Amino acid sequence: MKDNVSAFCAEEYDEKIKKTLPYYEEFYRQVIDVVKAKFDRPVKWLDVGCGTGKMAEEAWKAVKIDRLLCCDHSPEMVRTSGERFQNKNVEFLTVSLLDMDIEETFDVVTAIQVLHYFKGEERMKAVRKCFEALNAGGIFLTFENFAPYSEAGKKLFLKRWKAYQMQQGRSKEECEKHLQRYGKEYYPVTISEQMDSLKQCGFKDCEIIWVSNMQAGLLGIKGRDYNENTFHRTGKSSV
Repeated sequence: MKDNVSAFCAEEYDEKIKKTLPYYEEFYRQVIDVVKAKFDRPVKWLDVGCGTGKMAEEAWKAVKIDRLLCCDHSPEMVRTSGERFQNKNVEFLTVSLLDMDIEETFDVVTAIQVLHYFKGEERMKAVRKCFEALNAGGIFLTFENFAPYSEAGKKLFLKRWKAYQMQQGRSKEECEKHLQRYGKEYYPVTISEQMDSLKQCGFKDCEIIWVSNMQAGLLGIKGRDYNENTFHRTGKSSV
């Protein structure tokens, strides 16, 4: 299972994603707002599934950062992301989130439109990787597509999503093709299931920070009294 199997190639991603996801820019405003409220000092920030570097760019502009590491499994995305940060002290790593081996290194970990590409135990493993990368007291922020609780709700929400995309100038065929990816190329779960996965992976405090249409933003805070023996640990990474 590959993570972050985007519907768009790297070069066209930023422009087309705005026509696909309502309030896409708001995802980043919410993340920045939470980070600035939580920390009054420079932070170490890891962005997983960094794509074209949108999250990293917004973070760099708005937050005091000691270290910024961007990871993606796609060399094409890492290359495109790197082009946004010429002459800036940003690090890039081509690695799948499932293979990432970083422990207790970062204050902030972000995953924007990443986790819904995993299902079952792979999704849990991806969340655990994010948890393990955080220092005690660090925060994990994720924005994902979510599954409605009922079949009736799903039909209504998908119809609404299609209408939004058509209003942005996408053809009926493009919209229908995109919506057909639901459950086949990405695997949304309910907001409750997302919250449960954060808690099961060790996050002491979990909150919903934003919801609209079929996207939600969640926050997990790694407690300073977490049990280090909860998961298998192999020692701190030097990444």
